[in-house]
Amino acid sequence: MDLGLNGKSALVTGGSKGIGKAIAGRLVKEGAKVAICARGSELLAETVEELQAFGEAWGAACDVGNARAYERWLEEACGAVGGPDLLVANASALALGGQENDWEASFQVDLMGAVRAAAYVVPRMAERGGGSIVFVSSVAAVETFVGPTAYNALKAALITHASQLSKAVGPQNIRVNCVSPGAIEFPGGVWDHARQESPEFYQSTVAQQPMNRLGTPEEVADAVAFLLSDRASWISGENLVIDGGYTRRVAF
Repeated sequence: MDLGLNGKSALVTGGSKGIGKAIAGRLVKEGAKVAICARGSELLAETVEELQAFGEAWGAACDVGNARAYERWLEEACGAVGGPDLLVANASALALGGQENDWEASFQVDLMGAVRAAAYVVPRMAERGGGSIVFVSSVAAVETFVGPTAYNALKAALITHASQLSKAVGPQNIRVNCVSPGAIEFPGGVWDHARQESPEFYQSTVAQQPMNRLGTPEEVADAVAFLLSDRASWISGENLVIDGGYTRRVAF
């Protein structure tokens, strides 16, 4: 299926590894011009080089939790790839604790990272006749995961914000959706570390999956690319759970 993304300009935060990298790669292979950011400059540079083997990509290191630095990155990214037509707010502090610093990190990166980027791109998308935005949340927003953590609550806030923002910007032909991945495994990721360091917890998690395995970043990327594309032109304000059937209830 041709998703019609050729020539589109896209911004992807947290794009140097895992889900963000897979999304950036999928978009580049669809012909989009992609700008990515991450905090680690070395891995970011390697990822940009990999992406450039398939198409047009640009990247610069940025701490999404630093509002001024983040705005500079947004400006530079739009200057590098144009637009934007598409935004994927994927960056996460992965603050899985419940201390005040965890809440602050999750607020600044997971929530405000999406809020600030959307506020920046919406008027620019409107000038271009429309656009599409995807926030990356988590099934931890709709299921109890570990406990009452900052990560869970702020990911839930993303879902609510996406839904309400979609109604505000719909008249400008801008769509806003969320995706909530389940347990996604990739080298160097949370579940890769769990497999090596907490094998019993890892195996118990796998055993809870109806498909008896964890997901891949590419499976999330395919869904995100679809939501960003005009093939999903009548889908807005939704939260797409991508977890192989694990989630037992949806609260949003």
